[in-house]
Amino acid sequence: MLLDVLQGAEPGGFILIQDTVKCTGRGILKCFINAALKRGEDVHVLGFEASETEVCAGLDRSCVQKLHFHKGFPDPLGWMCRSSFTVDQLTSQHITKLIKDSQHAKAPVLVIDSLSLVLRHHDPVVISQRLQVLRKGGDIKTIISLLHSDLHLHGVVGIVSHLASTVISVAPANNEHHAVATTTRRSKSGKVMQEEEYFNVSEDMTLSVQAKLRQHGHVQKEQKVAEVSNAALILNDLRWRFLL
Repeated sequence: MLLDVLQGAEPGGFILIQDTVKCTGRGILKCFINAALKRGEDVHVLGFEASETEVCAGLDRSCVQKLHFHKGFPDPLGWMCRSSFTVDQLTSQHITKLIKDSQHAKAPVLVIDSLSLVLRHHDPVVISQRLQVLRKGGDIKTIISLLHSDLHLHGVVGIVSHLASTVISVAPANNEHHAVATTTRRSKSGKVMQEEEYFNVSEDMTLSVQAKLRQHGHVQKEQKVAEVSNAALILNDLRWRFLL
């Protein structure tokens, strides 16, 4: 499932990559950037945690010119006036203007690296509302974001995760050459599909995936959404009041 998500990000989708201090998701994030560039898509990166040099390392040089890096590192709050983009500028109005000023022929991909820095300084419900407006606006094809889930309360992670169409959670594996990715994908009908896979990211940002066997041979499962968390209820209420 992870390769399916990588190869064809759906229009209007929001892909959330959750990692922790035990296992980084930056490699998968860069694989998504590289795949979008190879498809000929423009990619806008809001870089709050890493420099442009670090983000571009390993990407396909033949198409890296389609990557538009908006510098937030190492001054994401703009206190030293060294950033071209700050966490306070993560609004639908500002990003929409940023995209339209670039005059792309097609809607580009928006990458937020990472959402954790934004959530440390802004209300998660407000940020979720802004992301939803961006998803529905049509100026951005797909939003892809990294989230350090161990830095936030479960309720905060739940609010953002409920907004995402795909959540990829990474964790260490017993094999030091691989890690485990749990990919949860929600269809428009409300059906949830989930699969656990081993993965490895090479230096040239090639993603290798191997299915992780489950008990009784079940690798992939489908289930209807049966429980709605308090975070989901809050977000749904906001959608009715502010977005629809």
